[in-house]
Amino acid sequence: MDVAGGAERGTTERVLTLLGLLQQRRVWTGPELATRLGVTPRTVRRDVERLRALGYPVHAGQGVGGGYQLGSGQALPPLLLDDEEAIATAVSLLAGAGGAVAGAGEAALRALTKLDRVLPTRLRHDVRALSGSVESFGAGGGRTPVDPEVLMTLARACRDEVEAGFDYPSGGEVRRRRVEPYRLVASDRRWYLLAYDLDRADWRSFRVDRMTGVSARTWRFRPRPAPDAATYVQESVAIRVYPHRARFLVHASADTVRAQVPASAAVVRPRGSESCEVLSGAASLDFVLMHVLLLGHAFEALDPPELRGRCRELAERLRAAGAPSSPST
Repeated sequence: MDVAGGAERGTTERVLTLLGLLQQRRVWTGPELATRLGVTPRTVRRDVERLRALGYPVHAGQGVGGGYQLGSGQALPPLLLDDEEAIATAVSLLAGAGGAVAGAGEAALRALTKLDRVLPTRLRHDVRALSGSVESFGAGGGRTPVDPEVLMTLARACRDEVEAGFDYPSGGEVRRRRVEPYRLVASDRRWYLLAYDLDRADWRSFRVDRMTGVSARTWRFRPRPAPDAATYVQESVAIRVYPHRARFLVHASADTVRAQVPASAAVVRPRGSESCEVLSGAASLDFVLMHVLLLGHAFEALDPPELRGRCRELAERLRAAGAPSSPST
């Protein structure tokens, strides 16, 4: 019987538990830690020394308000995450990989790779399901929150190529939808699912925050030739959902215009180094026209044909508004 080996494993597990406790709360007293670990205060002190030897800066304060606390060190020490924290971290890394901060995407992917390497098998499958099923466009600074379990259910369905079902509002009523899920897409504002709608026999994008009763079925499907997920969802959000759609040639670089227009408001396509095509939709042509005007760049109205007439009408109206008024008599 390997008594020494068992004792060593017990000590290691206890030290890891101690580390987890120190990461959960700012300050612990020695008796509190001893009670939580089921050991004596002397054993707590020995375990603290073991953590210090491993490079964890554990500080000990005396007197009222004193106790053990985990401080910041010269290098980032390993963190202990429970299952829910690990999955939440993976979701956050994936959602932020398409952000606007320079280098953030690469750093997020490196962090996700490290996380995947040390995860238990039961969690690694879930994280890989997310990494293979998520795309993004735009920066995600103010994204509408969604239930992580719903994201995981949909990500697994995308990975396993099984049908999914959910209740979804449409035309003033909530209807059950049956879909073949293809990709989750994180926009600058929301999460979407690109899927083939079995009842409508066509591709559709669905807002994840509007879904209820989400479930994955066991019925597998053969993947169809699919559109690019991020492009399809962006065009759906910015153009297809509106009754009026417009296309402009803007005399500024695509990067310049993308920095001015949210990805959910317009699709910007390069047309050379100093011009780009802007496609957008709105409830009225005047609304989208004024938004392009306020970008501050020279532009041309391309489609629809009546858009050019509206440009001339608004130009006359603005000219008249800027003309000097006749003196009163």
